[in-house]
Order: sequence, then structure tokens, then C-alpha cells
Amino acid sequence: MPHCIVEFSSSLDISPVLLMEAVHHGVLESALFEPSHIKTRAVAYEHFQLAENCNDFIHVTIRLHHGRTKQQKQLLTKLVLQKLEKLPLKSTTVTLETVDIDTQSYAKAVIA
Repeated sequence: MPHCIVEFSSSLDISPVLLMEAVHHGVLESALFEPSHIKTRAVAYEHFQLAENCNDFIHVTIRLHHGRTKQQKQLLTKLVLQKLEKLPLKSTTVTLETVDIDTQSYAKAVIA
């Protein structure tokens, strides 16, 4: 754990792989998780509406099992944001959030 979900505008002029790598490296840098437990994925949105000053967006949701402190979550979003800010972006809104997963209702299966 965590699950890092990168949502972005399909018109964004950057590779989804670069977005995922930036997020993944920010999470790694936090040292809050075992590297093998970090899962990162991206989805592009063709249809979206933004404020007048921005043409594109990136939103990162980091889903965690509960138990992280407020300070740890703040560190996590800060480090990921720093990685994203280093990318060659223009006219792009970047937002992040951490969300606690309801561990009691969470289920996982590895199907081989």
C-alpha cells in the first residue's frame, strides 16, 4: 500500500509514464512504504472543464490504510508535489490528496 491514482487531462503535453514516475518517486522518497507495496496508475480524461486560467490538470489521489499521521500525509503530498512541479508543465492545475481506505471493507486477491 499505497494506491496512487494519477488523473490528468488527455490534452496534457507530457507522457503518462513520466507522471507516474514522478508520483512514484515522490512516494518512495517519503520512506513511509516498502517500495514493493507502492502501486501507481494513471488515467486520462478527454472531457473536463477547468478555470479560465488553466488548460490542463493533474490530480493525484493517494489511498492509504489508516494509521498515518497528519504530518506523514502532509510530507507525502509535499514530496509528490515537488516531483510534479519539476516536470515541464504549462497552464496546468496540480492537486493532491491522501484518502484513508476503510480497512474493514478492503479486500485483496492475487489471481494467478
